[in-house]
Parts: sequence; structure tokens; C-alpha cells
Amino acid sequence: MTSYLHVSSLNDTSFRASETRARLDTLARFLDSAIRVPGTNIRLGADALLNLVPGVGTLTSKGMSAYLIWEARRLGVPMSTLLRMTGNVGVDFAISAVPVVGWVGDVFFRSNLRNMALLRDHLDRFHPGLNTFQR
Repeated sequence: MTSYLHVSSLNDTSFRASETRARLDTLARFLDSAIRVPGTNIRLGADALLNLVPGVGTLTSKGMSAYLIWEARRLGVPMSTLLRMTGNVGVDFAISAVPVVGWVGDVFFRSNLRNMALLRDHLDRFHPGLNTFQR
């Protein structure tokens, strides 16, 4: 009789971390810098656009930001880094709460890209062999 028991290895863990890293990087770019304003170098994303919808838009965008932090926790990011990531989202939320000024501030304060930089730093230290995406 053949056993089909799958034993997880370090390579399997690193591969899953690499897949998650690529998915979260795509999410962060979508939220913070998906669209370039024509004729400028200014980029904005779904976070800024969703914040134009009072209440629901802000909660939706911050919910996606919270998902990024939750995944970082699953990847073993230390609590001090998770707190920094939460602080970035908190500052973004505070900026978004101000109606007109917040919309402009959302374009320039990119909490999700900042959080991805923190996550990349952690993953580069603990899973250095699998840097398969571009920064």
C-alpha cells in the first residue's frame, strides 16, 4: 500500500511565502498606485478612489489594508513590525476622515506600499531565496 502523506518542508513554506508576497504586493499596488494621473508622475489607487464614497468606501479600503496586516501576521512578522503596519493604516484612516483634505492626503500617504516594504524586509531576512517579484 502506498502512502500519500505530504510532509511540509522549508521549501514548501518558502514557496507559500513567495506566493503570498506576490499577491499582497499586487493588492498594495492596487490600493495605492494603480493609476497614473495623465501628464504627471502622481499615482493613485483604489484606496483614494474608495474614500470618495463616505463611510462605506473608507471602511472597505481600510478592511483591505487590515487583510494585508493579517497576512503579515500569518507569515510570522514580529509584533513590533505589525504595530508599525497598524500605525500606518491608522494614520491613513485619520487622513481619510477629513473630507476634502483627506482625499488629497490619500494620494500622497501610501500606507499599503509602506506596509509592503516592512513585510518585504521581514521576508527577505527569513525567506531570502525566493525574491520572484519586482519592487
